[in-house]
Amino acid sequence: MSILSSATVTMTRAFRRNIPSGLGIILFVTLCLLALLAPIIAPYDPIEQSILSRMKPPSGEHLFGTDTFGRDMFTRALYGARVSLTVGVVSVLLGMTIGSVLGVVAGYYGRWVDPLIMRAMDVLLSFPTLITGIIIVALLGPSLTNVIIAITFTLIPKFARIARAPTLAVKERAYVEACRAMGFSDIRIIVFHIIPNILTEVLVMASLWTANAIMIEAGFAFLGLGVRAPTPTWGGMIREGFEHIFQAPWMSIFPGLCILLAVLSLNLIGDGLRDALDPRLKQAKDMG
Repeated sequence: MSILSSATVTMTRAFRRNIPSGLGIILFVTLCLLALLAPIIAPYDPIEQSILSRMKPPSGEHLFGTDTFGRDMFTRALYGARVSLTVGVVSVLLGMTIGSVLGVVAGYYGRWVDPLIMRAMDVLLSFPTLITGIIIVALLGPSLTNVIIAITFTLIPKFARIARAPTLAVKERAYVEACRAMGFSDIRIIVFHIIPNILTEVLVMASLWTANAIMIEAGFAFLGLGVRAPTPTWGGMIREGFEHIFQAPWMSIFPGLCILLAVLSLNLIGDGLRDALDPRLKQAKDMG
C-alpha cells in the first residue's frame, strides 16, 4: 500500500505543476458530471420529436439546434455522453483487469505458461482493432452490452503485453526473492508485490486507451452497429447529421466536438500520468 500511496502523492504533485494535464482532468470531470446530471440539466426529452422544430439552427431555445425529427441536439449530446463515457470507462476497466491478470501470470510463471498466453494474445493482436470489434458486434447484435464486450475483447491483448513486460523485471528483484524465501504464496506475491509495482504503467495506457475506446464506440454507432436508436450516442448523432451536412452542419459538428473534447481531455491526462511516472522522460523534456 505504501507504493500506491507514494505513486498517488507523486501524481498529485505532478498534476499541480502540469497545467495542461490539470485542465484535462477538469474537462473530463466536467463531461462526466454533465453526463451524470443529464436528466436535471437537459431542457428537453432526448427522444421527443417535434416536426415543427425540425432542423432548426442553434439558438437560445436550442443551444445545439435540432435534428431531422425536431429533437433538441444539446439534450441528446448530454445523454449521448452517458453512453460514450460508459462504454469507454467500463470497457477499459474490464480489458485492463483481464488483460493485466493474463500478462502478470504469463510474466511471473514463465515456462510453458508465458508462450501459451502470449501467442494467444499475438493472434488477437494480428487482427485490426476496429475489424475485430465490428465482427463481434455483428455476431452478438448491436447493444450497449455487446459494444462493451467487443471493445473489451480488443483491449485485452494490449493490456496483457503492457503488464507482462514490467512483470518480468519486477519478479527478479530482491524483495520478491525474499518473499519466496519466506514462503509467501504466489498469489500473495503477485497481489501485494507485483501488481502495485506495474500498476502505474498500466494506468497510463488505460487513460490513453479510454479515448481510443470512445472513438471506437463512435465508429460502431456511425456504422449502425452501436446502441439501437432512438437512444442518443455521439457517433449515432454524427451519422444522422452526415446526410444533411450541408443543410444542417450543426447536427454533426456538435457531437463531433463532444468526442474531440473527451479524447483531448483523456490524452492530456495520459500525458500528465506519463510525465509523473516516468522521470527519465520528464528529464528529457526539461533538457529539450
